[in-house]
Amino acid sequence: MATTSEFLQQNNVSVPLLQSSMNYFLLGIVYTLYLCFKKDENGKRVIFQVLKKHWWKYALLALIDVEANYMVILAYQYTSLTSVQLLDIFVIPAAMFLSFFFLKVRYLPIHFIGLVIAIIGVVCMVVADVLLGKGGTSSNAALGDFLVLGGATCYAISNVAMEFVSKKHNSGPTEILAMYGLFCPLICGVQMALLERQALTQIVWTSTVILLLLGFGACMFIFYSLMPYVMKISSATAVNISLLTSDLFSLFVGIFVFMYEPSPLYLVSFVTISAALVIYNIKEPIPRQPNNSTSRNNSRSSSLISDAVPPSVEDIPLNNERGTWFTKAKTNPNDPA
Repeated sequence: MATTSEFLQQNNVSVPLLQSSMNYFLLGIVYTLYLCFKKDENGKRVIFQVLKKHWWKYALLALIDVEANYMVILAYQYTSLTSVQLLDIFVIPAAMFLSFFFLKVRYLPIHFIGLVIAIIGVVCMVVADVLLGKGGTSSNAALGDFLVLGGATCYAISNVAMEFVSKKHNSGPTEILAMYGLFCPLICGVQMALLERQALTQIVWTSTVILLLLGFGACMFIFYSLMPYVMKISSATAVNISLLTSDLFSLFVGIFVFMYEPSPLYLVSFVTISAALVIYNIKEPIPRQPNNSTSRNNSRSSSLISDAVPPSVEDIPLNNERGTWFTKAKTNPNDPA
């Protein structure tokens, strides 16, 4: 994706919303249409059941996801590459914070050690960029840094919600992708009409530009299609740590394609981030012990896809082997789990 974006920049094409919309349209064609034809055991269309109960929740998540992509891409116009790389790490502690409160997991010291080592790896990458003169310049650093932090926060919200829905039931991955495919193109279309009209009229539509846009959309589509399934067997935090290596892979491609000057620190950074991912996954996050009085008084489920639960519900693990914990009703609180 970074390689196609670099080629688009070389062709004087800067339309982040159009680039993102290619992926969202593909999600709509594949997953939204699939959900339109899918029926439940009563013969009712599943998509209508989902929209009836949770349309505003998925619309809000779609808006957050679109703005995450838009803000981070836009930040490159105002702040330096080094600032974007450093501040983008904020998505990891943000995802951990949200997982602690909404997924009810507790992190061990080994997880924080992995996080610190990952940050060290990113710092090595940034230092290499600075030494090679690739840090870039800032036209409005404060605005650019604010956009990066905002985009990282939105990414964290979107990723944790994707993990939550994907692990809640078997059709969760398809459901959230279908909702993104339904709402995100509408949001992108409105924003493009407001913010990218001039840029779109200035594009020279050559076959190269069209292929690059399609290539970017196809890569994003594959990435989004895999994400919820990876979240289902892993976690939003682990995925975001692993994604730190994506900048390094793009740099390695740039060394051969764009003739970037290599640096030994890139290899150090790659090894450090890979080690951080291994260390983080040595132990699974463990569940927070529920407060019995609080859980008995809690009359609503925090799930996007479940309705209210009775006051006698206690929080017990649904997915112990993956370290993710959700709510499940027990008819008698005194019964063993």
